Amino acid sequence: MTLTELHAMKRRGEKIAALTCYDASFASQCAAAGVDVLLVGDSLGMVVQGQATTLPVSLEDMEYHVRCVARGAGAAFIMADLPFGSYQQSPQQAMHSAARLMAAGAHMVKLEGGRVMAETVEFLVSRGVPVCGHVGLLPQSVHLLGGYRVQGRGENGMVVFEDAHSLVEAGADMLLFEAIPDHLAAKMTAASPVPTIGIGAGSQCDGQVLVLYDALGVYPGKLPRFARNFMADTGSIQAALAAYVAAVKDGSFPAAEHTFS
Repeated sequence: MTLTELHAMKRRGEKIAALTCYDASFASQCAAAGVDVLLVGDSLGMVVQGQATTLPVSLEDMEYHVRCVARGAGAAFIMADLPFGSYQQSPQQAMHSAARLMAAGAHMVKLEGGRVMAETVEFLVSRGVPVCGHVGLLPQSVHLLGGYRVQGRGENGMVVFEDAHSLVEAGADMLLFEAIPDHLAAKMTAASPVPTIGIGAGSQCDGQVLVLYDALGVYPGKLPRFARNFMADTGSIQAALAAYVAAVKDGSFPAAEHTFS
């Protein structure tokens, strides 16, 4: 899987199936099930390290887990989160951090933020680093947002829309929408020349991503509204992963109960 092929999938209307992944064993299982994109997410801070948020995750943590995933990913496309504090200071800092993750095996980096990050996106892309922009709910800004709350409702919808547009104008090759109304995500996807991946953003995005541990029902506590436990109706991890891919590809996931209005 390559960035070129992901763009071709958007043009063909073929859904992109993505999952977070943090180690070689699960990377191998995901690749065998047909997962297109493996996101080495800073969500590892919560689901692997047991942290309350993603904020304590370090660049060294991300680098380690990218190396692990790369060893088992096969032909899957690997995207890696730039962790909090590793890219916000300057484009040069972002380049240093991105270079480390790319050297570890990532094919693309993801960063949170809208137009404020446009200069950084342009700097990275001009130097050969593919970038996915993340808008909507920004977990690294959880304290500023007052918690994990849906974004893009009412007048704020235009802010999110313009943030996404500014990132694409700066050269972002993919967008991730988190926890925004489904009608807004549909509008943004129709307007976007690059693939859009949703998590809690409705079914009209070009693809979907879930935290692996949510998709398998492993993470303790209440499942987020936008998530579904695919292990509940299957007999194995491999069957659950295959069911997730099939549900994304045929458009049955996410359903109405997984979306926000």
